[in-house]
Amino acid sequence: MRLVDCHAHLAELLNLDQELEKAKEVGVRAIVAVGTDKTSNEIVGRISEKYQGYVFPALGLHPWNLGNDIEKEVRSIEKHIEECIALGEVGLDFKYQTPRELQTKAFSLILDLASRYDKPIIVHSRWAWREAFEMVRDVGIKRAVFHWYSGPLDVMREILAEGYYISATPAVEFSEAHKRAIREIPLERLLLETDSPVKYRGVPSGPQDITKTLEGVARLKEVEKAKVAEITTENATEFFNIKL
Repeated sequence: MRLVDCHAHLAELLNLDQELEKAKEVGVRAIVAVGTDKTSNEIVGRISEKYQGYVFPALGLHPWNLGNDIEKEVRSIEKHIEECIALGEVGLDFKYQTPRELQTKAFSLILDLASRYDKPIIVHSRWAWREAFEMVRDVGIKRAVFHWYSGPLDVMREILAEGYYISATPAVEFSEAHKRAIREIPLERLLLETDSPVKYRGVPSGPQDITKTLEGVARLKEVEKAKVAEITTENATEFFNIKL
């Protein structure tokens, strides 16, 4: 089976060489390494150069990581935009303490970049599901994936109706909100990810844990793992315009 981890924070992983070898052993053919700020974006760039053709860079500005000079951060992303396959991780998080006005401003600037350069975006939308979706839709973004979606089903249906994607994480094994969403999403609109090194049930994850996402989705949808792998990998290569 061929798998793609569509969302991993490789800049935060220790022993990266070992982690990537583990991923290759379970069939991971590509990893999208996401950035969250200027420092992680720079690290992601270096990692993708070292592992060219296996690690693909996405440059982001996470709502948790907004500084005092958002415009400078966005200019830095634009400077390297031809080097990345997507913009992310970006979006809104209304559960977090960062002022909403600041989050909205940053997300708007990133959406403008995505629109002008025709880049897909990887969207964080926790507790701001509708607001994030409507901002993406209203700008006319063509390709968006709503990462680790656990929000209302009515918003999710509107996301899917716009032709956007949802990504599943290993939380599909135990999170009822995530399971409820993934159960309804057609495989043709689904991507797989780990969000590593985030902890699941207290255990840090790595890109190799994409197998947990795969198994959870297959079990939830009552389909063969091979079918889930085939369809979601095809989705990923088309969405990010990458070749395996």
